[in-house]
Amino acid sequence: MTAFALPLLSSSSSNTKHFHFNVEWKSVTRVCHRKAVLTVNGEYPGPTIAVHEGDHVRVVVTNRVATNTTIHWHGVRQVRTGWADGPAYITQCPIGAGKTYTYDFSVVNQRGTLWWHAHFSWQRASVYGAFIIYPRTPFPFSAPLHAHIPLIFGEWWNGDVEVVEREMMLHGGGPNTSDAYTINGLPGPLYPCSTKDTLIQTVEPGKTYLLRLINAALNDELFFAVANHSLTVVEIDAAYTKPFTTPAIMIAPGQTTTVLLTADQAPVPGDDSKSMFVMAARPYLTSVFPFNNSTTVGFFKYQTSTKIQENNPPAIPPPFTLPNNLPALGDTPFATQFLGSLRSLASDDYPCNVPKTIDKRIVTTVSLNLQDCPLNQTCKGYLNKRFYASMNNQSFVRPTMSILESHYRNLSTGFSTDFPENPPYVFNYTSVNPVTENMSAEFGTKLFRVPFGTKLEIVLQDTNFLNPENHPIHVHGHNFFIVGRGFGNFDVEKDQKGYNLVDPPERNTVAVPMGGWAAIRLIADNPGVWFVHCHLEEHTSWGLALGFIVENGKEPSQCLLPPPSDLPPC
Repeated sequence: MTAFALPLLSSSSSNTKHFHFNVEWKSVTRVCHRKAVLTVNGEYPGPTIAVHEGDHVRVVVTNRVATNTTIHWHGVRQVRTGWADGPAYITQCPIGAGKTYTYDFSVVNQRGTLWWHAHFSWQRASVYGAFIIYPRTPFPFSAPLHAHIPLIFGEWWNGDVEVVEREMMLHGGGPNTSDAYTINGLPGPLYPCSTKDTLIQTVEPGKTYLLRLINAALNDELFFAVANHSLTVVEIDAAYTKPFTTPAIMIAPGQTTTVLLTADQAPVPGDDSKSMFVMAARPYLTSVFPFNNSTTVGFFKYQTSTKIQENNPPAIPPPFTLPNNLPALGDTPFATQFLGSLRSLASDDYPCNVPKTIDKRIVTTVSLNLQDCPLNQTCKGYLNKRFYASMNNQSFVRPTMSILESHYRNLSTGFSTDFPENPPYVFNYTSVNPVTENMSAEFGTKLFRVPFGTKLEIVLQDTNFLNPENHPIHVHGHNFFIVGRGFGNFDVEKDQKGYNLVDPPERNTVAVPMGGWAAIRLIADNPGVWFVHCHLEEHTSWGLALGFIVENGKEPSQCLLPPPSDLPPC
């Protein structure tokens, strides 16, 4: 994936952009292994969708494989068009083998870096790509930009990802870890057989680049840094921030971070070892579960000649070292400091519309769980039990039909709206014995319901069950403001006094601190059914999710649009 040429600013009225996705198998070789990989249009990673703020988007998706599929446009608000959101059995039934469905939506009052991915089973291991929204007005920062460079972090399994998921769910154990991390689908020279599969991005000395960083990994938060270069954060999850400079970033699965990088080093012409600078991503470790302890590496290559030798690509300089500014695996202080530095731009042109007051507060625990092994089954979780996960001790079970369709047709089958608005038991969430006091979860499809326009606060409380962990929680259909974060147990009287109600960061995915809590606020002004789930795929499979319904408002413009005629049946 190469740098994008800068688009022309446009103030014209919105128009429709058309795309066609064929979901199909493609033979791909990485890390000494060749296998069939599920792709869009045979590309791994998938194609970039680039539109302008205000555009209407139509993506015709044809499923050319034998299994079901769906596509989610991660972070696109889908105002009144929940039918196009994509999570299987939440807003649509899957697209069956040989079938086609058109995702039809508008990009309303959003600009920046988002992404798209499959939202069925673990297909997003390889079915993903960038979704870039160019603004209609100039960027709110003054640096002249030479090019935009998307960098998508992913994971590669030598085996069949579908088998990894099936084995995990069959026996209740943890999944096999991935065999490599990737940057734009390339693992880099630290993995076997992978020197040829290394991203080398050419940059010009003195120029400034906009790096669009996307964490598409299934199960890992990541640190990222570039040797001898600092990064200036200007946007997160397609929302502008107050710019700040950092030696590295922490990015959770589902999140995007847009940064400026200036090629301000002095290269030596003809000497690749002094003209190439390592970029690297490795996991931020907050779990006792097995994990992929490896590092993906690419290079920024300074262009030292006006001649570009296409037939002689630059060689990787031996030896090279990882960036000194790349945080260590367990560097929670850096992750905390980095996330605490994020602030909304909160300017006249881009105000921070955080609700100062709320109509409803929901407090939910975010937990891993152990369940006793059913009779006559083999379980491979801790103590020969099964792993599950829950929110307020409710482990989410996807129904067999679309919840949005049931809601639209006033059917009450397949789900209920009695999700508990507070933990069922009050205890010392972050200090209990991780095993002996682990509660068995209850299973069901429970949502909560709010009127249109509700000013909603959701407090996400990590627990010590099995182990405390950093959980990236993604909310569909809405952006939210992270008004507070902390370690230990949330105390409503004490902690809300420290809320940032001036310029809190605006996101669609929040990293709930390991052994702590995060408080988010949003205005529920998008009618429909919306999924809330952990973006660590193993946790979502175990049930770490919930849904909520936003009722129609009083005006026609505040109501869910009718379903499209080609909506897939279950």
